[in-house]
Parts: sequence; C-alpha cells; structure tokens
Amino acid sequence: MSGYEAGLPGFVPVLSRGKHRNPRRGACFMELASYLAGERWSDHPACTHPLLAALARDVNDYTSDAARGRLAGLIPSVIGLTGDDLRIDARIALVCARMALPVVAASRQQVLAVSVLACERVLGGLDGRPAGWLTEPSRAALARVPHAAQWARGFTHDIPITPKAFRQRSAPFTVHTAAEGIAQACIPQPDDMLRDLLIAAIGECAAQDAREPGPGAKAAPVPDVRRSPRAARGLASARARPVRPSPAE
Repeated sequence: MSGYEAGLPGFVPVLSRGKHRNPRRGACFMELASYLAGERWSDHPACTHPLLAALARDVNDYTSDAARGRLAGLIPSVIGLTGDDLRIDARIALVCARMALPVVAASRQQVLAVSVLACERVLGGLDGRPAGWLTEPSRAALARVPHAAQWARGFTHDIPITPKAFRQRSAPFTVHTAAEGIAQACIPQPDDMLRDLLIAAIGECAAQDAREPGPGAKAAPVPDVRRSPRAARGLASARARPVRPSPAE
C-alpha cells in the first residue's frame, strides 16, 4: 500500500471510464474527488491541480475495468492539492516523461525525450541552474534511449519555451502521451505502471520541501502547493454521507 492511499466512505459509485452526469450513473476518478471535496459534481474540480487532474482522468480511462477499482484509495490524496507555481506543472510532467520513456514505442520516446529536456529547462530557468544542466534521474532516463535523446537535443536546441505555452500545451501533452504510451506499451502489467505513474505525480505535487538546487543556483522557494480549507472540510464531511452504487453508463 502506498503512503497516498486513504479510506473512502462505505458506499461510493463504481469507477468507470468517461464522464457521468451524476453519481447514480457511476463516476470517474476526478468526479468522485469533486464529490468528496464537497464541490459541484465535475471531472474538473477546483480542489486538484489541473495537470494532476488531467493525469488522473487519463489513468482512470486507460486502466482496465478489472484494475480500476484499485485507484479509488488514491482519490482522497489529490483533494486540495493545488497551486500556481509553474514548478508543479514541470515536476508532474517531468516525472511522467521519465517513467514512461523506457517502455513506450519509439515514436513516443522522441516526444518524451523532448519533454524531459523541456521540463528541465523550465525548472532550470525558475531555479537559476546553468543552461543545459540536468538532474541525475533525467540523465539516467535519457541514457536508456540514446537515439531518442540525441534527436531530442537537436530538436530542442533553438526552440524557446514560454511559461504560458508550457503550462497550457506542453505539460498536458506530456502527461497524456505518457499515460497513453504506457497503456499501449508491450509490458506485462500496464495497469500497475499507470497506477505507479499517478502515485509518483501525487508525490511530486504534494512535496513541501525545496528541492536541491543545481550547481551555482540559489535555493528555490518552496512550491506553492496547498490544501484548501474547503477541500479539507468537504473530505471530512463526505465520510458521513454515503452514495449508493448503481450500474455505470
């Protein structure tokens, strides 16, 4: 059991793919999170960072029906995890790219190698690292796919990355490519790896301690990741108001 699993109310909708109009028709991962947080029923609740929520929706939809129920214990851990610091987006996208990189198809390896370099460049700019400096996990991940890494370095050499474009397009595309690539990869247990991907992203988003800066860099401020009081109250009250399950759509 991971450190991010928690108890749920006794009666909850059965997790299933896609959107649902109400709990009686089933629920996806983020719809159930919205309910537990006391928000309006939605698969885009305000209680969770948008990029983490996007990954959770993908993991929910790409996980098989037989294994999807195992995701339910992770739902409380995403409630209230939100913030505006671009480091959160970069770290979620980076951990997804690094985890998926070794197992996805060759065409996706090029995309995710580019994503690793882009995420490191964004974090380097925010943390004051020297240009081109990579963390050890990123160097190790790229070393496992040398041809894709070489192509990615040439492709990204002169391409500028703006914060707006990274947050709105690059980071969401990275997490979607990682989840889809794992789901379609020729590996023994894709469901387990998808769950591990979500757990890793939750860990990045929940981290409260400043990361070790690169050579010559100043210590970075702690990312603005916070649990909202409303979400905490909603989660506590949700345990007292069960929803009876019914067949999904």
